[in-house]
Amino acid sequence: MTKLNQIIAVEKGVKSKSLQDINAAHGKVQKPALLAGISRTYQPKDEEGEQLPPESTRVQVQAEDVLREVSASLTRLFDVTATKDWANCLARADVTVDGRTLVADVPVSYLLFLEKQLAELHGFVKKLPTLDAAESWSLDPSTDWWKTDPVRTIRTKKVPRNHVKAEATEKHPAQVEVYYEDVPIGYWTTVKFSGALPARRVNELLERVEKLQQAVKFAREEANGTEVTDQRVGDAVFGYLFG
Repeated sequence: MTKLNQIIAVEKGVKSKSLQDINAAHGKVQKPALLAGISRTYQPKDEEGEQLPPESTRVQVQAEDVLREVSASLTRLFDVTATKDWANCLARADVTVDGRTLVADVPVSYLLFLEKQLAELHGFVKKLPTLDAAESWSLDPSTDWWKTDPVRTIRTKKVPRNHVKAEATEKHPAQVEVYYEDVPIGYWTTVKFSGALPARRVNELLERVEKLQQAVKFAREEANGTEVTDQRVGDAVFGYLFG
């Protein structure tokens, strides 16, 4: 008995061959010279006239033959595609993570959708902002933000001071140099807040997404193992079209 994954495996090759066959057929019927033939003989006006051999060209392409070739090639494509699409309506599997069924009896088409969405979600979660590891954070229940412990720092002010390099004399004034001294005048108490996530939380989310990704892939493989009934659509279609 044929299985869905076997049909999927050959579908691409059948499509490729059908496209080649159609292009080849199109090329044949677009060359009038291949479809044309001729036969002619020569008879001189009298017995003394010049004798010429007969000339002929055979028809190399018959349009009906081309139609039969196209019909045969596309019939295979139509049948393979129909078999896959009919089977996709029946192929289903459960998405199970750690022994727990999250979604039951999921069609193949939806499993493919889930795979794509989970790949995008994985990229999104991986780029979530995380708390600065250089700080110590705790959750503030009043704001639901993360916050650091208060840090107290001194606020200073530069105050000018005079440094006497040389005392005044009768002949010279004192030599004084002005410099600035940082004098404490107050204190800052700083608490930092953040709406980012702990790295642990991001890693947990990534692990969940990856587990679900694996579960969806397993489910798709299980669903694609469904036995299929070969469909024979092509004969009916091309029997009508070219019959």
